[in-house]
Amino acid sequence: MGHLGRTGEPDKRTLRRELLAVRNRLPAGDVESAAAALAERALELRELAHARTVAAYVSVGSEPGTLTLLDALHARGVRVLLPVLLPDNDLDWGVYSGKGSLGRVQHGGKMALLEPVGERLGPDAVTGADAVLLPGLAVDTRGMRLGRGGGSYDRVLARLERAGAHPALVVLLYDTEVVARVPAEPHDRPVHAVVTPSGVRRFQGSGR
Repeated sequence: MGHLGRTGEPDKRTLRRELLAVRNRLPAGDVESAAAALAERALELRELAHARTVAAYVSVGSEPGTLTLLDALHARGVRVLLPVLLPDNDLDWGVYSGKGSLGRVQHGGKMALLEPVGERLGPDAVTGADAVLLPGLAVDTRGMRLGRGGGSYDRVLARLERAGAHPALVVLLYDTEVVARVPAEPHDRPVHAVVTPSGVRRFQGSGR
């Protein structure tokens, strides 16, 4: 899966299409069993063991499932922040207090998302998180993450950097999505760890 080009963007698009096609072929049973294994592995992370606030997200479709993990963190007494998509693709945040605190929101022609229905805390709320769980489509051996291309989490990462905040950055993926190389831009920063159903991998160049 090496699609390196001068700008990186067309190659990112190609790689995204390939990875999404594989995800979309996954049987529902496999998605469910992966979610349970993913939660078990993530809960073993030292980065989450002492976290008081974790910024996370609600998985959609065939993404690696996060709801089991969200419930486990909430039961542990962790303050879980979940994103609310804004019209400009930036993210506001709200607190997760169980499945009843989520509502389905349709964003124009995009897919419907489950978002927290309570108080909005503002885009800067993420800067108070001890760990940030990131969605993605792949991560490479350097810890470079390939996102979906909407730019929402690029803004989150830039906001963390501006604030001088250094939470643990953890991406949740399927085993096959840890690849040799993804196209990266000069401003991209590596994540600290990837969690897949089979285990955890940490990255040396990420500063932890």
